[in-house]
Amino acid sequence: MQNNCIINVENSINSGQVFLWRKNGKNWYGVNGQDILKITDSGNIKSYQNVKADFFRKKDNIAKIIKSISKDKVTKKAVKQYLGLRILEQDPFQCLISFIVSSNSNIQKIKNSLEDISKKFGVKVKFENQEFFLFPKPERLANASIDEIKSCGVGYRARFIKEAAKITVKEQIDFEYLKRCSYHEAKKEICQIPGVGNKVSDCILLFSLNKLESFPLDRWMIRILEKYYSDKFHLETKTITEKQYEMLHEKIVNHFGPFAGYAQQFLFKMERENYQKKWL
Repeated sequence: MQNNCIINVENSINSGQVFLWRKNGKNWYGVNGQDILKITDSGNIKSYQNVKADFFRKKDNIAKIIKSISKDKVTKKAVKQYLGLRILEQDPFQCLISFIVSSNSNIQKIKNSLEDISKKFGVKVKFENQEFFLFPKPERLANASIDEIKSCGVGYRARFIKEAAKITVKEQIDFEYLKRCSYHEAKKEICQIPGVGNKVSDCILLFSLNKLESFPLDRWMIRILEKYYSDKFHLETKTITEKQYEMLHEKIVNHFGPFAGYAQQFLFKMERENYQKKWL
């Protein structure tokens, strides 16, 4: 097996993509929509629902992707340092709500809020002698009151969570279609959901809807671009307008190629580790 086919479970889970995960001994356990996954340190997956999930996107040609994104010494270093880091393929509804909750927040707070949401609105199950709460079904959140959702520590985002759930229930958003259509079409659709802007939509597209050219730009990524790529991706202003975001995304994809999202993950992981920031 080639070196670059290795999956590093720890690095993949602790990279800001997922939040409802915990480690027990050598195994990771996590909520993925209406399923619970157990992942061993070698990357084997056991599912509560007995569903075969390609959670680590083994379908991706990782050797080709790494070759494609290794455009400069910075990405080469990040890839080498965190070899085995994968983009995860999550349940789209859970991913949608998770990243609505994530705006202007930090990983610990996002995790706490999502755990509270699952405990309050999700179904309790036993798996491997442990207690878990499945992620709430869209119907449950659509019928909840704003105050009930607010009690989970999500503040002003409660209204967005309820709206997103209602849109999902009414099938005004079709996740399967979004997986198949183009990046620009999918982004346009998903940005119509209240509380979903450029950065949040790019996270959802990258982590649950097969759009590997998505490159979520938050303050961390902007800091990285300014630090390592000031000559290529120069930003005029502190806050990015919608137009600037689009132009910057285009430049980024021109530089990193069609798998720019993988470059984003490696760079994000490297920089947060450099700053010794906490993960799950």
